[in-house]
Amino acid sequence: MFPETVIIEVAGDQQMGEITRRKFMKSSIAVGTAVAMMPYARVLGANDEIRVAVAGINSRGGAHIGGFRKLPGVRVVALCDPDQKILDRNVKEFTDRNEKVNAYTDIRKLLDDKNIDVLSIATPNHWHSLMTIWACQAGKDVYVEKPVSHNIYEGRKMVEAARKYKRIVQTGTQKRSDQALRDVFEYLQKGNMGNIKIARGFCYKPRGSIGKVSGPQTVPSHIDYDLWTGPAAMEPLMRKSLHYDWHWVWNTGNGDLGNQGIHEMDLCRWAIGQNKLPDRVMSIGGRFGYIDDGQTANTQIAILDYKPVPIIFEVRGLPRRKGDLAMDHYRNTQIGIVIQCEHGYFSGGDGGGWVYDNDGRKIKQFTSDGGAGHYANFTKAVRSRKVSDLNADIIEGHLSTSLCHLANVSHRLGKQADRDQIMEAIKSDKEAIDSFDRFQEHLLVNGMDINETPRILGPWLEIDADKERFAGDGDKAELAAQANEMLTRQYREPFIVPENV
Repeated sequence: MFPETVIIEVAGDQQMGEITRRKFMKSSIAVGTAVAMMPYARVLGANDEIRVAVAGINSRGGAHIGGFRKLPGVRVVALCDPDQKILDRNVKEFTDRNEKVNAYTDIRKLLDDKNIDVLSIATPNHWHSLMTIWACQAGKDVYVEKPVSHNIYEGRKMVEAARKYKRIVQTGTQKRSDQALRDVFEYLQKGNMGNIKIARGFCYKPRGSIGKVSGPQTVPSHIDYDLWTGPAAMEPLMRKSLHYDWHWVWNTGNGDLGNQGIHEMDLCRWAIGQNKLPDRVMSIGGRFGYIDDGQTANTQIAILDYKPVPIIFEVRGLPRRKGDLAMDHYRNTQIGIVIQCEHGYFSGGDGGGWVYDNDGRKIKQFTSDGGAGHYANFTKAVRSRKVSDLNADIIEGHLSTSLCHLANVSHRLGKQADRDQIMEAIKSDKEAIDSFDRFQEHLLVNGMDINETPRILGPWLEIDADKERFAGDGDKAELAAQANEMLTRQYREPFIVPENV
């Protein structure tokens, strides 16, 4: 059935590769599909229609469908979701518009379809990497939502697959397509406000309790839970809602650092011009305000120790005070960034922002479009076959996503700590002390009992940026080993993110 040698055709070029029957059968994608054996990639002419499939269509996937449908020369031709009700609902919308669309519950069957040029991924985080790799192997280009991966290992494998199969892979960090942000970062990096001193990111976004269940919940019969779970551990459903609340469970999500926060984390890294991981990382945080089935922090400070300009990121899911509906802000920013320079700072978010002097006087405004052209930027690169045309190539998504993962590893390895212990850990960093003082005040005005819900102090973790691994000698070796175990996960056959993509 399987030949000893296969010629793999990628983006119009032929690569000779010797894939033995044994090696092929061992690869994760050999199960359920032969799509990786002979990937097919249509060479698009300037006037050819780009045919898009969208996977994961319950929430963000709707924006993908709408975004691609608006583009000239682009057609959404397939949908994929393991929830039959969601799939049927979306197919009906196409039918009502007299538009033909194919429907799949299994992504492997979709990738067999040679009439698809692009896979657009808006699934839960734990599926992002494997779908991207499979799509690259199948000769499809990919638009993948943030965070691009569930862990750091997965992100690097996505980069490797994109390069190996010469695929165009865009990250869904649409602010990379916002010209105003390009302009402001250039303005700051040229020294107009002096040297950049620190980048602060903020995700102050209301997040309520997801409730508490007393035992495993029944998965609705219209959902294929095996396909929904995919590469994650097959665990009983231990929350009220399968959909969306997966963000707050480690098996499938990455908390608000990896949900909303990845956007602002990406902007921070972009602003300071770093293209690698930091020297160290640590986290201070906890899940405050309710006892529920969520596992991730809803209040958190992440310190990414870049030299010479660090990033400090703050997550808050509680309001500015108990009984209030409004959220906190820092220098007029609630969800956004503040880039502090010697002689002033930029403060902004989705609507653009202002450069201020250190006395708070407005210097220069930058008006944002929110990155509305991100899908168009991607399809431009699909036609040109130039990675350089992408505003958010997969390597950018991988690096920024990794910052969120690093901070969450520190949090998950953390221990309960009192104020003195936390102050000791950050005593040499006045900016971190400022963040922690405001963190303390925030919990106080929300009526938090620290004895009931303790703060978690994550350890300082040293990082080998070149290897994308944690490092440590002597008494730090065991801690580094524990952290390195969290760079990847145990995968569930046949949904294995492969070492060799």
